[in-house]
Amino acid sequence: MKLTLRNEHTGGELLLFKEEAGFDRLCFSKDRFNKYFTIAWNPGPEQQVTIDGTEHTFPANSLLTLLFNQSFSFENAADIIAWQFNREFYCIIDHDREVSCVGFLFSTTDYMFVPLDDTARQKIQRLSEIFMDEFHTTDTIQQEMLLVLLKRLIMYVTGLARAGYAPVKKLPDERFHIIRKFNLLVEANFKSEHSVSFYAEQLCKSPKTLSNLFALFNHKTPSQVIQERITVEAKRLLYYTDKSIKHITYELGFEDVSYFSNFFKKNAGVSPSDFRNSLVMIKEGK
Repeated sequence: MKLTLRNEHTGGELLLFKEEAGFDRLCFSKDRFNKYFTIAWNPGPEQQVTIDGTEHTFPANSLLTLLFNQSFSFENAADIIAWQFNREFYCIIDHDREVSCVGFLFSTTDYMFVPLDDTARQKIQRLSEIFMDEFHTTDTIQQEMLLVLLKRLIMYVTGLARAGYAPVKKLPDERFHIIRKFNLLVEANFKSEHSVSFYAEQLCKSPKTLSNLFALFNHKTPSQVIQERITVEAKRLLYYTDKSIKHITYELGFEDVSYFSNFFKKNAGVSPSDFRNSLVMIKEGK
């Protein structure tokens, strides 16, 4: 079952999937024009989810959030209940102060699986049922009601994620906001800006202050966040497109193919050509 609400004036879209065996996302091909954020709930047994070509375990009774530029598929998609929405329907950046999710709940390099206890599971179940009721109630306030429900869902999931993520409790909100803003800036600029100093300047901090803050948070270093974001995008382009390595080099802000190849090998463990060739062999069953 796939339920859809679309606002023809704004282009805003909200979708709900339940028992939909073909539910997946290929952001470089069939879904390239549909920039949906995704909240997926696995109410059934543990299964595998493939995100950007890499398999991860999706624990039983847990939630997973994914960005619009991530491709994914599920081992048993029919067991998944999922919400998708685009920026026109609900902009997580504009509502950042309300839901505190930018750079935290929706992350690009770390996949956050949020476990649900019995109370949380029951609440998510009730929310999903209310969503379905509203999708089938076509009146003048349907979109307004669904928007309120989505906001409520995002706020609740964010609260669950933060409560289960111990390092967050050790930091005042102001410091935590800096880390989230850093992640957001990296997402917007990683193809052209590779140095920590650029992002530190945007945040009116020194690179050393940023590094110390990330260490306090028990987080990866700022440099690692930038490098991992570039590597993830390189893998996506190598996996889902037929763009040449030279083309990918320039698209990701590198001026020299050999330098990019060394960067990729250092971060991915193999060269770009070997990475792509290994994917071809897997696809061909060799």
